[in-house]
This record gives sequence, structure tokens and C-alpha cells, in this order.
Amino acid sequence: MDELIATLKAMAEPTRLRLLALCSKGEFTVSELVQILGQSQPRVSRHLKLLCDAGLLQKLREGSWMFYRFQPDENAASLAEHLLSLIPEDDAMIALDQSRLEEVKAERSKAATDYFRRNAMHWDKIRALHVDAADVERAITDILLENPGEKFLDIGTGTGRMLELIAPQFQSADGIDQSYEMLAIARDNLDRAKLKNCQLRQGDMYQMPFSDQNYDAASLHMVLHFADEPAKVIAEAARVLRPGGKLLVIDFAPHSLEELRKKYHHRRLGFSDGEFAHWFQRNGLQFKSPVHLPGGQLTVALWRGIKN
Repeated sequence: MDELIATLKAMAEPTRLRLLALCSKGEFTVSELVQILGQSQPRVSRHLKLLCDAGLLQKLREGSWMFYRFQPDENAASLAEHLLSLIPEDDAMIALDQSRLEEVKAERSKAATDYFRRNAMHWDKIRALHVDAADVERAITDILLENPGEKFLDIGTGTGRMLELIAPQFQSADGIDQSYEMLAIARDNLDRAKLKNCQLRQGDMYQMPFSDQNYDAASLHMVLHFADEPAKVIAEAARVLRPGGKLLVIDFAPHSLEELRKKYHHRRLGFSDGEFAHWFQRNGLQFKSPVHLPGGQLTVALWRGIKN
């Protein structure tokens, strides 16, 4: 009864109900919510704190930014979702919020598109050196979607493409990346794909903010060649996998294209099967037969391990 009453009290206020309705549609900063609601930042922040204290919203820090999302505690989830479903869509205030929400999303999308356009030429040059991306994605889904579990993690998520491919088959999925700009692109892409079970985090792949044995599957897609210490990344990925969980690493086999190091800051010019066999074994992962996809000047390899 106490929890029920606390949830009802937290939601029984117009601004807080509007905030919950907005945050059920994505992740937003305080400044974005202020822009949508047309209220002062202190007022909005106070309401957000009350909703977080009531277990109805979750806050996630990205550097100096704080994102809020609708992720109620298990006990409050069904009630909160039911009450939100009762809000009339033709309510004038809700309609205005929705209109301003679309403006905020459009601003996000423009910023993400501008960043992508500035850097797309470099990515296109690299993609031209290897097998078609569609062939790589088919191989990825064949591995990760065979007996999918509940929770998926994409490490170095970039544009969020792995989440778009894999997350629909999992109950929940997280993406982590160091770059704020890439997270903005990923957030826009996931919003367009209407994926509600995904959560993005800014963080370090060497020290991820996740507990041990938390995921059923994890991926590192074209990330490891940027790492100063790839062995430590593998160890951290293994740490967060549950027994029986899958780790899939997609990267380049050994090559000699020094241009990728000089122009695009690749730390490693590919990896050997032997390196992954060693790293996996050292971190309690069974090394499975790798998949090699030759094409052009680069061979894309998929290395997979199963947590003991």
C-alpha cells in the first residue's frame, strides 16, 4: 500500500505527469525538458528529482550532461504505464508538448547529421576496402541471434547500428561509447527505429559502469583496432557476461595498410586468431571457430567466445 500511494502521489501533479509522458518517449536532458515544458530549470529539476526519488525515472550522466528516461522500478512499472496510457492524446497541453518534442528531436537530428556528414567521407573510404556491410551484418545476426537471451550490450556503439540489428530480439539492450557526438547519432537512429528497449551510456570501455555477470551477449564492432590495450577491453567485456553468455568481436584480420594508422588513428592493423584464442582463454571464454569474410584489401573477421 505504501508503495502504491507513493507512486500515485508522485504522478498526481500536472507537470510531473507531463514529464513522465515525455520521458516515456526517449532520453532527455533538463535543458531539453525545460524547452518543451516552457518552465524554469529549477522547477523542472525539482520535479525530476521527485520522480527519480519515487523510482519512476532514471537519470544517466554523460559528462556534464544528465539524461532522464522513464524506467520505473519493478513494483511501480505496471501502474505507471497504465496511468500514462489513460492520458488523452488530444489534450491541448499534451499536444503542445508533443509538438515541442518534435522540435527538440529535429534539432538533435540536425546536429547528429551534421557531425556524420563531416566524418562520413572517412568511414566510406574504409568501408570500400572490405566486404559489403550487409554480408558482415548477416554473419553477425547468425551468431548473436542464435538462442538470444534477455540482455545485450554493444561496446563502443558508435551510430548504434548493432543495437538496431540485435536489440529487437532481446528484452533490453545497452550501448556504451566514449564519444558524445556518436551517442547523439545513436540516440537519433534509435529514436527513428522506435526502439524503446535500448539505453545509451557515455563511458569507458576499459571500466564500464555495469555489474559482473550482467549480460547474455556483448559485441565489439570495429572498435578494438582503436584500443591502446585490447586485452583489457576483452577482460572487461568478459567480466560483464553471464555464464553461457556470448562475446562477439568484429574487426580486421592482420593487414599492412599503414594509411589506416596514419590518417584514421587505428592503433592496431588487425588481429590474429591466435591473439583472440589467448585473450578468451585467459578470461574464461571458450574460443569458437572464427568467421573470416575476405573482400577487397581487408578481411573482416568475427571472433566469438562463450563464458564458462
